[in-house]
Amino acid sequence: MKYKHAFAVGNLLMAIGMVLMLGSLGYNLLSHIFPLGLPDILSDASLMGIFIGALVWLAGARIGGRETVAERYWWLRNHDERYRRHDNHRYP
Repeated sequence: MKYKHAFAVGNLLMAIGMVLMLGSLGYNLLSHIFPLGLPDILSDASLMGIFIGALVWLAGARIGGRETVAERYWWLRNHDERYRRHDNHRYP
């Protein structure tokens, strides 16, 4: 898959995952706050929809190449001597 196509598919999956998470969260909260008169199985399914949406969002981040950038910067900030904070150099 070319970079442009992978980037587009990754962004699409991230958007679908975010909509699924927010929609499931909204439905779950509304069904617990207001009596909607719907079956309880839909409330349980919406709770699973939050986690499924998170997995779809993570898959989109992996396909789109956004996961490696964050890991690289985390690695530089925490394990590379050039970028690590040395708080003791100001106050000897």
